[in-house]
Amino acid sequence: MTVSQTVYIGKIAMLLSALESDDLGFISEDLEHVSYCQGKAGSMEVQKVIAAVETAAKRNGIIAENVYRETHALYHAILESLQGVTRGQIGVGNMMRTVGLRFAVVRGKPYDRKEEGEWIAVAFYGTIGAPVKGLEHETFGLGINHI
Repeated sequence: MTVSQTVYIGKIAMLLSALESDDLGFISEDLEHVSYCQGKAGSMEVQKVIAAVETAAKRNGIIAENVYRETHALYHAILESLQGVTRGQIGVGNMMRTVGLRFAVVRGKPYDRKEEGEWIAVAFYGTIGAPVKGLEHETFGLGINHI
């Protein structure tokens, strides 16, 4: 099993979450090989962040709304990415912290072998901290799961 030299869905997701739309020209060729969407989520409730990503992925056709395995794969990629954002403790409001995040969801085929199928990546970039403006710091997370 070899990783395709053209489709690095995690790298693409990280760049999409961290860069502004105007700055994406240098990866436009990579974007031709994947499906993706971008969005923003800010909350003291993890459920709202998860819902924002899931809604964006469904509205943009990244996952099929009526196919459970696709929603399930997305959910696990979101949780893995949130582990990075929250430093292993997925909790926000209950720990007196809030997040302001940009996110990207990328779906593609990162392996040369057709049998390996499609995978999904979720990346978050933004801030986390006390719910007081100016007391937050940067954070980043990436999750990848097979569909």
